[in-house]
Parts: sequence; structure tokens; C-alpha cells
Amino acid sequence: MLEREVKLAVTPGFRLPDLDDVAAAVETTPVDEHRLETVYYDTPDLRLARWGCNFRLRQGEGWTLKLPTTSEGPTLTRRELEFPGSGGRPPEAAVALVIAYVRRSTLVPVASLSTLRRRVQLKNREGAVLAEVVDDDVSVIQGLRVQSRFREVEVELRDPSAERLLEPILARLRDAGAADEDQASKVVRALGARATAAPEVDPIPVSSTSTAGELVRHILAVSVASLLRHDPGVRLGDDPEDVHRARVATRRLRSQLRTFRSLLDQDWANALREDLRWLGAGLGSVRDRQVMSQRLRGRTTALIEDDGPVVAELADELQAESEEARGRLVLDMRSDRYIDLVERLVDASSAPALVAEAQQPAATAVPALARRDWKRLRKGVSRMPDSPADAQLHRTRILAKRVRYAAEAGAPIVGKVASQLADAAAGLQDVLGDHQDSVTAQRWLRGAGQQGQRAFVAGELCAMERDAAAHDRAEWPKVWKKVDRKRLRRWMI
Repeated sequence: MLEREVKLAVTPGFRLPDLDDVAAAVETTPVDEHRLETVYYDTPDLRLARWGCNFRLRQGEGWTLKLPTTSEGPTLTRRELEFPGSGGRPPEAAVALVIAYVRRSTLVPVASLSTLRRRVQLKNREGAVLAEVVDDDVSVIQGLRVQSRFREVEVELRDPSAERLLEPILARLRDAGAADEDQASKVVRALGARATAAPEVDPIPVSSTSTAGELVRHILAVSVASLLRHDPGVRLGDDPEDVHRARVATRRLRSQLRTFRSLLDQDWANALREDLRWLGAGLGSVRDRQVMSQRLRGRTTALIEDDGPVVAELADELQAESEEARGRLVLDMRSDRYIDLVERLVDASSAPALVAEAQQPAATAVPALARRDWKRLRKGVSRMPDSPADAQLHRTRILAKRVRYAAEAGAPIVGKVASQLADAAAGLQDVLGDHQDSVTAQRWLRGAGQQGQRAFVAGELCAMERDAAAHDRAEWPKVWKKVDRKRLRRWMI
């Protein structure tokens, strides 16, 4: 379930207001009151809480795992998963989803909460619950005594159609004396400062006065944090964007280790790059099929209606192949090799294996290192024949990506012009990436068409992909001109 909620602070004398007329065609239930006994689990150093997760065992309800938020603003949106069980041993299926955070640590009880909950449900005329408003009086239990207490009100949206109710409910609660507060979970409030500390991967700030080593530490931490935040989503498989983001983070890490290799111990960097290549291959196998499936579905409207079911069949096959590939990837992500890789990446985010050259100012090092990637791209394009092979265009895309990542890394040091070069290189990467997606789709379609209507529709789709690839071939030189502007590369000279 995707949990969407807003928390408000209240005083001891607060009373839930009447919500009967908060919106048309909405009915409220009488206030019900019950007590919740909950034990929260985390690693001894509170890694889950610091990453924005919480994992609890609630008496009579079983286990609940809440993953990091996927939203910004006052509405807290995150995945909430439930697991059966009543014992003190966390379910393996739940632990597997957060193993990138736990790794070789252990999950132990870290907080016990006793909550008196007063709840009002808002339902539509069919009786479906649209939203809940709960007033929680929370006692933090230490041994046999109450260590501390706090009170909060939560508005939880239980249905997408309930979005229209949020502001009227919040307005009614504020009129009754509730006030906005940060969206920290109950366990974070109970645990205090240790739970609000930064996660173990925390990019340090950098500026034009930073050293090259500080910049390397910053950019590695940004990419590692992105990979780890999307790790649970890759395992769940409910949102293709998680695979995409994890793949981008992996690619960016490999490219950054390559661009900044002269500042790093070579054996250390090469070993990391090799394991990242292994992980990237698994992510790519999943993502490429996701993209092809989405591409084929997007072609449906260009064909006659009778061909639609065949397109859906082909797209479904690709989706099934993607899920098979994700199953293999998840097994890899449970292996010692993956856990070791994550441990090394976490270490790299705070203490990369730098060499003496990393002590020089970043403002001196970055232009020279970015220039090396830029020269390779420009040289590769200059040697391109009038009708380059697909593999040559794919190689150019890879070189453009390296320039993009190098320019993005340098932006905090160099300024706006580096960001502009990164944006231009991203444009070139996009058009050549679309070309590669077309080439890959054509290859798959040629093998997927068997006979009859299926073969005919696969041929139609292949022709569309050929046209798309031809368009990209005509377009990429124009996009290259936007990249190859003296103003954008002057900072690298």
C-alpha cells in the first residue's frame, strides 16, 4: 500500500472537531478509541530510521515495514507493507527488502510505544474508506515506566479520490488548534536525536574552495545515496522508475570513478568499477526490456484496432522477460558479492581511497579531468563517417554520458556554464539513447515474429522503429552542434 499522510501537532487539551460536513457525499463514523502496543526494530546504530524507514511489530496486527518517502512537501508518501507474524523474530521477507541498509548488522528492539488512538473514518456513500483522522496520545515505554509522552494528529488518505478532502480536513483541524509540524514518524520522535542523524551516506557540501578530494567524496556519496534509496524498490518491482534510477546511479558511479581515476588508488577504483559493471548488467537487463515493452505499447494507436491484441501480447512477453530478469537480479542482490559491494560503496562515500594529487584545489583539477572526457567525445565525433554504424552511435552516446557526468560533478566548483554543458550533453545522450532503444527493439522484434498476424504486426512495429532510428540519425548532428559550443567548453581550457 502507498501510505499518504500529514501529521499535525496538538496540545493536551485538543479535541477532534466535527468533520460531518467537511465535503459533499462524505459520511463520518463515530469516534472509536483503542490502545495500540508497538515495538519498533532497527539496527543498534538506527540505520533504518536514519534512512527514513521504520519497522514495527504491533500487537494483534503483525509486522509493518514503511520504506523511505518518495515525496516532498507536507504530504508524506511512502510504501507501507504488512507481513504476518507475532513472534519477536522479524520476517525474512521484510528484512530482505531493507538488507542494503541492514547488511551484516542485526535488527533489535529499539523502542516500545503504547498509543491511545481516537479515530474518525470518512467514507463515501458506498461505504468505502476515503480517509482517516487519528488523534494519537503516545507513551514511550522504558522498562516498566513511561519515559516520555507526546501527542499528534494524522490525516491519512486511503484512496486516490480522497485528495480533495485533504485541505478541508486540515483547515478544520487547524481551526480546532492543531499546528503544522515536521513529518517525523513516531519512532523517530521517541528515539530522539540519534534517529534524526544523517544516514550513513551523507554528501558533504562543496564549493569553489573545496579540494579535489572533497569533491570526489561528495559526488560518490550523491550517487551511492541514490542507489541505496532505490534498492528496496528494485526488490519490490512495483515501480519501473526504481530500476531506472538505480541503473543511472550505477552508471554514474562507474563514470565518476573513471573520470577521477587520477585522484584515486587505481586498484581500489578498478575493483569497484568491475563490481558496478556486474550490477549494472543486471539492472540493464531488466530496464532494457521495460523500455521496449513501454515503446511497443506506445505504438498501439498507430496501428489498426485489430492489431492491438498482438501488440499487447508482444509487450506482455517483454514485461515477462523483464520480471524474469528482475528475479535473477534480486537473487544477485541477496548475495555476499552485493552486500560486500554496498559495504565498500558506503565506505567510499565517506573515505574514498585518495592519492596525494587529491589535495589540490578542485578548481584546478576539475577542468583538466573534464577536458579529458570532452576530448574523447569530440575526437570520436570528428572521426564519424557520414553514415555511422549503430555501434558507433552507441559509443558516442557513452562518451556523451561521460562528459555529462563530469560536467555535473564540476558544476558546484565551476558554476552555471558546467551545468549548461551537462544539459547539452544530456540532450545528445537522449537522442542517441532513443536510437539505441530503436535498434534494440528491432533486433528483438525480428526474433519475436513467428508467423501469421503476429509476424505481420512485428514487421509493422519493426518498420516504425526503423523510422524512429532514421529520425534520430538525422537529428543527432544538430544536437551535437549545441554541445560543441566554445562558450560551454571554455572553462575546460
